[in-house]
Formats: sequence, C-alpha cells, structure tokens
Amino acid sequence: MSTLTRIIILCLVVASFGSYAQQPEQKNALKHPLSKQQWWKEAVVYQLYPRSFKDSDGDGVGDLKGIISKLDYLKSLGIDAVWLNPIFSSPNDDNGYDISDYRNIMKEFGTMQDFDELLAGLHKRKIKLVLDMVLNHSSDEHEWFKQAKSSRTNPYHNYYHWWPEEQGKPTPRYSFFDVNNDAWKYEPTTKSYYLHYFSQKQPDLNWENEKLRNEIYDMMKFWLDKGIDGLRMDAFQYVSKDTTWKKYPEGYEKNIIKYYGMGPNLHNYLKEMNKTVISKYNIMTVAEGAGSTLEDAHALVDEDRYELNMAYHFEIMDVGNDPAGYKLTDLKKAFTKWDNSFASKGWLAIFLGNHDVPRMVSKYGNDSPKLRSYSSKLLTTLIMTMRGTPFYFNGDELGMSNIKFNNIEDYRDIATINAYKNAIAKGEDMQAFMNKQKFISRDNTRTPFQWNTSLNAGFTTGTPWIKVNPNYKEVNVATEEKNPDSELSYFKKIVALRKKSPVLIYGAYKVFDIENPDVYCYTRSYGNEKVLVLLNFSGKVIKYNVNKAVSMNSAKVLINNYAQAQINGNSVQLLPCQAIVYKLN
Repeated sequence: MSTLTRIIILCLVVASFGSYAQQPEQKNALKHPLSKQQWWKEAVVYQLYPRSFKDSDGDGVGDLKGIISKLDYLKSLGIDAVWLNPIFSSPNDDNGYDISDYRNIMKEFGTMQDFDELLAGLHKRKIKLVLDMVLNHSSDEHEWFKQAKSSRTNPYHNYYHWWPEEQGKPTPRYSFFDVNNDAWKYEPTTKSYYLHYFSQKQPDLNWENEKLRNEIYDMMKFWLDKGIDGLRMDAFQYVSKDTTWKKYPEGYEKNIIKYYGMGPNLHNYLKEMNKTVISKYNIMTVAEGAGSTLEDAHALVDEDRYELNMAYHFEIMDVGNDPAGYKLTDLKKAFTKWDNSFASKGWLAIFLGNHDVPRMVSKYGNDSPKLRSYSSKLLTTLIMTMRGTPFYFNGDELGMSNIKFNNIEDYRDIATINAYKNAIAKGEDMQAFMNKQKFISRDNTRTPFQWNTSLNAGFTTGTPWIKVNPNYKEVNVATEEKNPDSELSYFKKIVALRKKSPVLIYGAYKVFDIENPDVYCYTRSYGNEKVLVLLNFSGKVIKYNVNKAVSMNSAKVLINNYAQAQINGNSVQLLPCQAIVYKLN
C-alpha cells in the first residue's frame, strides 16, 4: 500500500467520525470511493513539443535524442507523465498533425530505436508517456489516401469522405486552415471532392468504415504493446460526421463545435474502441475537446459510459482571447461551473496552455518585465491547486512568454499563414491583423525551449526552425536552476506540494467572492484537511478580507510566490500578482 493511499484512508476514517458532517462542502469529494483513485488522476502531465524542445544534431529541429539528453531535467521537475506531441512520419504541413505513417517515426525526429530508448529512459525515471494520436484525419501523403484518390473502386477510397462531382457542388463545410475556409477539395483523378476540416493536406478519415476503424485500433495496440501509458486523441470530437451533409445555417462556423462536434456515431465508436483496445490496458485516455455542453463531457468520460477517462474541455480557453484583456470573473465562473459539474462523477484535465494557444503568462497573466515572474507563478499555482489532472506546457515552468513577431515571414504555423492570406484577400487592416497574431498565434508557444544563455538558448547549434525568443538571456533553465526564487524553482516546489497533498488532488472545491474582479479565492477540503488559495490577478496591492466562514486563526503558509504574507485576522494584504496557499485548521 502506497503512502498516499494510507493518508487518504486515514482522511476518510477521520471524516466518518464527524468532520464530514461539520464541513458540507466536502461531500462531493468524499463520494469518490477508493476504487476510483487512479494514477492518471494523481499525475502531473508535462506536455512536450518535440520540434522545439532540444535539437541533438544541429539541423535546427528538436528530436528524440534531444529529449533523451534532457531526461534528468524532466525527472527534476517532479512530473509524472509526458504528453508528447506527434512524432510519427509526416510531411509537416501542420507540424506533425498530418500523419503519413502511423507506425513510423518522423525522420527529422529520429528512429524507432530512438523512441524505444526514450520510452525506456522515461520509465526508468518513473515517468509515463502519453502519445498524441491524430485520428480525425491523415496526411494526403499517407498510403491510404494515395490509394484512395487513384480510383473510386479502390478499397481505400472509402477510408475518406468523398463527394462525386456528378452530384454538383458539395454542401458547404468550413475548414479551419484552408485559405478560403472551404473544407472540400476537388480531386481530378476520381472526379470527386474530398473533405478536410483542417488543411488541404489533411483529408478527414471516414470512421463510418469499419475497416478503417479496425486499422486504427490495430495501430493503437501497436504503440500500447510497446508500453506507452496513455492516448491523447487530437480533434477526436470531430471524427463522426453527419453524412447526410445537410446544409447548416448561416454563420454556423461561429459555433463550430455545436455542428462539428459529438457527431451521431461518436459514442458508438468510443465504446467499440474501449472494448477493443482501451479496456485491455491501464492507461490514461483523453480526447481533445469535450463537446459544447457539460452533458457532452460527462457522456465521454463518466465511468459507467465505458468510453474515455478524462475530459479536456475548451471553455476556459475561450476566456482571454481578446488582446484588450478579459474579466477574471469569467475565468472564475468557467472553472467553477466545470468543477461543480464534475464534483462527484467524471474527471477533468486542468490547463491554461498548450501548443495551440499563446503562452499562458501572456494570455492570462502579466508578461511585463516587472510582473512576469510573479504572474507566471500565480498561474502555476492556479493549475496545481484545482481539482483535476494538471496538464502543463513545456517552458511555462520558466515563465516563457509570447515572442510577438513583427513580420509574417517569421511565422511557421499554417493557421497564421493562411489566415494572413485570407485577410489580404478580404482587404482587412493588416496592421491590426499582425497585432492580433502577436497575441494569439500558435507560434508564440512553439518557439524553442530556453536552456541557457548560449547561442539559440542552447536549443540548437544550427539555425532554429523558428526564431528564439530574445528574452532567453534572462529566462532559461541554467539561470533559474541557480535561483531559489525563480519560476522553475517555484514550479518544482508546488509540484512536490501537490503530490504529497491528497486535498489538492481529490479535495472538494468551494469558491468565495466570485464577483471580485481582482482576487480568486477558494478552498479545497478533504477529510479533515483544508487549504485556502488566494490569487491576486491584478497589478496592485489589495487588502483582501477572506470570508468569515473560513477560519484563518491557525492558517499556515504552504507556498507563496513572495517572501512575505501580511495577515491580520481574516484580512490579508496581497501584493501585485501574489499567490498564497494556506493550510487551515
């Protein structure tokens, strides 16, 4: 029996003798029986973007050997699992999310031998590996599609979605990455249009075809039998299409998930996948996206559904997309809404950053030189003190921020490049467009990892595939490892705190003062343990009065991103971007 299990059992025993009745907000947490405790609930997941992490051979592109050379760094973070963005063979139209061979490694990244060494090295350090599966579409250079477009009678033709030209123009469908946002591309050999929700080089797979599904299940088993520990399924909520191809109302693309997500057969596919593959392994399974409602999310991950085991929703990511700023109350209400819904059933991923969004400190925090470090630590505190599995993007532990390119030539992301072409065609204000990209472009989060103060931040000895953020001289591993007050040191401390604190993993969440525009205040409670989290999102000093329902008499600071914490009864003075976690009672 693990130490963590002993602690949790003790908490439950104590709760049964009275503290449960005295603290009603704990009810939801205590509904989770011990049988529902899972390694993936207790893990801290570190998302690693291989193209930008570490280059071992000087070609300017990160690779598997580069990651292998930094395994001890990953171990030092205290993380439990690595989510690796796609490493499969790909022509790189969308940075690996266009796969041409699901059972091989991209040449730029290395070989299968390198992968096996990486997996063994992670496992040796007790770190699990979650692979990113791109199952909504393949590359147009995949052998399946090469065969599919050769003839309508080819067996692989029905691995994809087609519209014969004799039926006239296809019913309009929106494409995220197409220059004209047109999801149908004409293919002259078969005189048909193929569907691509993303770029023209990413034709959508036809999940209606049982042979296609079985090919995918066999591929998943191939990697799971190698010993990987989890599957993150990219854009999976889109795989089931309404193949009647009915016309959608004008402006449907503004609420795209409602029309594209959670298609008619999605749950049938997931139940089949669970029975055929997932149920046979002790793994983490999470799909990108959780539908457009709470009910959709529960239908994907509740245990009695036998589908997936973790919801990765985007409502929180919809907050803060305006360069002019956002309301903290909106962020608090989004977190609270989802936590309340999942308090006693299902499980959530908690995150503020990934490879598809800007750096979290630039989007949700304050990346000015004066407050960037404090703000970064504050956001890290939020992620690590919420109920759910933390997903943390590489480089955020250093406080990496948006690079904010001035020229379109510096961008590498197809989404930004094609949006630029689209904006020109529409005669938009291009200066306004570029200013928005400085804030929102995905390339802001894909710049090379900052290892040290040497050329190219120690990422490569060659020319990096995308420019390095100029702030690498101050923001880098080598510098921060020597500084006990750095963002990196803080990250390691709070990860260690979370791992030894069942209350931060399974504890009930209760928010206070939700309409406060500057401070996020909440408690976590489990058995007879309780903690208070205070987060000052503003750039000003605030005298904050904690709700009297929370007793601060014996409050003890567990972690603080400043050296001081001034408290007088239930009144706490919070410095700009200050984050404090108190142990109560």
